[in-house]
Amino acid sequence: MTRFSDRLVRRAFAAGEFISPSLTGRAAFELFCRTPGSSELTQGERRAVERASAFMNQARHHRLPTSSGCAMLHEFRPEGKAARGAVLVIHGWRSRTEYMRALIEAYRDAGYRVLSLDLPGHGGSLGRRLNMALAGEAVRRAADWFGPFAAMVGHSFGGAVAVNAAVGSVDGLAPVAVDRLVTIASPSSMPKLFADFGRMLKLGPRSQSFVEAQVERLTGRSIGEFDSARQLLHLPLPTLVIHDAEDREVPVEEARSTARAGDHVRLHVTQGLGHRRIITDASVIREVVEFVAAAAEPVMVH
Repeated sequence: MTRFSDRLVRRAFAAGEFISPSLTGRAAFELFCRTPGSSELTQGERRAVERASAFMNQARHHRLPTSSGCAMLHEFRPEGKAARGAVLVIHGWRSRTEYMRALIEAYRDAGYRVLSLDLPGHGGSLGRRLNMALAGEAVRRAADWFGPFAAMVGHSFGGAVAVNAAVGSVDGLAPVAVDRLVTIASPSSMPKLFADFGRMLKLGPRSQSFVEAQVERLTGRSIGEFDSARQLLHLPLPTLVIHDAEDREVPVEEARSTARAGDHVRLHVTQGLGHRRIITDASVIREVVEFVAAAAEPVMVH
């Protein structure tokens, strides 16, 4: 949106607090879930997709049926040998498999079969909406076809999706069987995420409560339960949390909060990588691969 249209939207949402907070809250939630269409990609994003075309041609592509259409899963197999196990890679908001290339190649080169999921409304998947319920359903379908996983590795929103899929936070979706979790530059608190979103739109308290009620309507759980530290406290899976101290999109305090879940959660804070370069940094890539490879008994997949 332009600055002018952005101001108009905020004024409309502020006024909605006094006219119809329920309608305003639902509209704000739909705005939150809206994903960018292909026509909204920046030139840089288009170039990144084009540069990754040869890489994507190496994959086997699977369409997984979901309630929002089909989710695209890209399968990368190690060459000439049986895989050590399967790793599910999950990108973040406004991202896609092509942007996760460095991680995918590193796990494949280490002998893993890598499944990279395009979340609903992203990449090759259908739809123009994304929320935790839709993301959880797509991960559950991936697990039904290709699980169990040696690890789930998520960047940004994808890390939160991985945690929620492992604990089974969405009613009706069974927890995904996984040995290890890796989150990179990921938010930890859905209440904080929606509070920040509400402040950006200048939502009033009644409208904000209706926004948060949509989470419970879709997942069957109150928004307060969607906190990574609280979730991992009751899920003692070995977990690696990586975050950059200078991340401007998701503050590093989110990672520190997640790490308080217990000794099974290991925190590594980087410097100078920000929110996006962190998933291409060689030292970060090496650490996340070694963390998964350290599992005692990897599953053999043919």
